[in-house]
Amino acid sequence: MSNRLLRVGALLALAGCASEPVAPVPAAPTTAARELATPAPVRSDDHAATPALPNARRLDDTIVSGGVPAGDAAFDALEAMGVRTIISVDGAPPDVARAEARGMRYVHIPITYAQVSPAQTLELARAVRDLPGPVYIHCHHGKHRSPAVSAAAAIALGRLTAAQGVAFLREAGTAPTYEGLYACVAGGRPVEASAIDGAPADFPSLRQPTGLVAAMVDADEAFDHIDAIRAAGWDVPDDHPDLVPAAEAGRLADDLRLGADDPRAAARSPELPTRLRAAAEEATALEEAIVAGAPAADLAKRFATVKRSCTECHTKWRNRR
Repeated sequence: MSNRLLRVGALLALAGCASEPVAPVPAAPTTAARELATPAPVRSDDHAATPALPNARRLDDTIVSGGVPAGDAAFDALEAMGVRTIISVDGAPPDVARAEARGMRYVHIPITYAQVSPAQTLELARAVRDLPGPVYIHCHHGKHRSPAVSAAAAIALGRLTAAQGVAFLREAGTAPTYEGLYACVAGGRPVEASAIDGAPADFPSLRQPTGLVAAMVDADEAFDHIDAIRAAGWDVPDDHPDLVPAAEAGRLADDLRLGADDPRAAARSPELPTRLRAAAEEATALEEAIVAGAPAADLAKRFATVKRSCTECHTKWRNRR
């Protein structure tokens, strides 16, 4: 499976956004090509990334897109930037306590890698419009969902054209395989204020995932832990001494089985539970190999098999729909 294992909600379909791939910019200097090539109107200091805030990037004076703030240093950096509202579009529970301790409000609107639904776009646009700014919008790594959400909200508010939004995604490094995210931004249009007024305004600080979604959130963390263990030579990482290599592989296998057993997996596709169970078996094989003290090359091969399974699932069920 890929580095972000079946992100929360990645297997749930949300209707209302075009799913056709976004065509590449033509090489010929047509009017459309020149428009799509126009850079997004970001500030001259658009690269706001720091070690504490990976991939942070300013869209304008109000919106900053980036990765998840983790730990005091990240929230101190946000405070120094003057951020007053943080919007998470990731599935994992936000660190509300650290934000509130610094006088910042957290809003949780998790989205899939497939698209930003019209309802979510309106809610996000209202949050950006009505809550105190500047606003920091983040997913996990800050390269895919948060740039798309930031651009979609700005387009709905009339601050950005669709072409500029696509340019912002490209500048942020959003992978072209996330065709649904590109399609939503490319197809974005300004929205009447009355429509934004009709979006929910309760802005919860936490939307708790359940079932398949909760299993995939936990699996995502387990996968990242295994990747860190791999980087440490299949040993306990120095910066994460609490990790138990075999236990993390077992945790991943359990999460995949739980996801397969959720009725929502079968509702998404009859094939999906079978694929999840197969991936769980691969994770179990990795766990058993770690327990048996298998050579690093063997462990790396088994881990690569798990990663490949996830990549295939993402391509079929997450990235485009």
